[in-house]
Amino acid sequence: MFELNLIGIGTGNPDHVTFQGAQAIRDVDLILIPRKGNNKADLAGIREQIIEQVSDTPVKIAYFDIPERKSEDGYLRGVDDWHDAIALRWQDTIAAHAGVQQVALLIWGDPSLYDSSLRIASRLAPAPKIRVIPGITALQALTAAHAIPINDIGAPYVVTTGRRIRDEGWPAGVEKVAVMLDGECSFQHLPMGAYHIWWGAYVGMKEQILIQGPLDDVAQSILDTRATARADHGWIMDIYLLKKRAN
Repeated sequence: MFELNLIGIGTGNPDHVTFQGAQAIRDVDLILIPRKGNNKADLAGIREQIIEQVSDTPVKIAYFDIPERKSEDGYLRGVDDWHDAIALRWQDTIAAHAGVQQVALLIWGDPSLYDSSLRIASRLAPAPKIRVIPGITALQALTAAHAIPINDIGAPYVVTTGRRIRDEGWPAGVEKVAVMLDGECSFQHLPMGAYHIWWGAYVGMKEQILIQGPLDDVAQSILDTRATARADHGWIMDIYLLKKRAN
């Protein structure tokens, strides 16, 4: 039996790691770091930099390759099978380091918000004890960077994915929507003149890019900026907040 620590590390800025998260990094026996191909090598490197900055002693690191996600049988089935495959990679990697008692994964943002690490961890056999250390989310980093509150007074908001915006349109009953996991800039499927957007990429990092304004005015700028940034860095993580404009 081992304890699996899921440590939220924010959006890539080492300053986002909490004191609790830093202590957990120092205390564990083994940290698993995923590799997602050469075009995302920087993501592993950022985790390595965070470990180096918060720990004054060497930490044992084990790398594992993320399997490819398939979608021939539909999105949800593809994700379910993918999580099974990742859980097996975790198990095999941990098994190769006999005797470890404290294992960690450094989770981008927070393990509770649009992250699958808790669902993957539930598939491990035998089941480990699970400890979650919260982290700053991309949504927090976005609103902080733009210096705005996410909600209006007494009003709800929705956090959703680009896929749902593309397939289902604007959620009913809300004036504000935060959109995550959107590799296709799904705001293009909405009436451009009806919304204001606050967009950010690499939020909280030194590479941070921010654009905001009426969607019909800034949409093309976001598309062009995003494409250039992805080509320059080999990867991109972005998020945006939309609000209905007054008629």
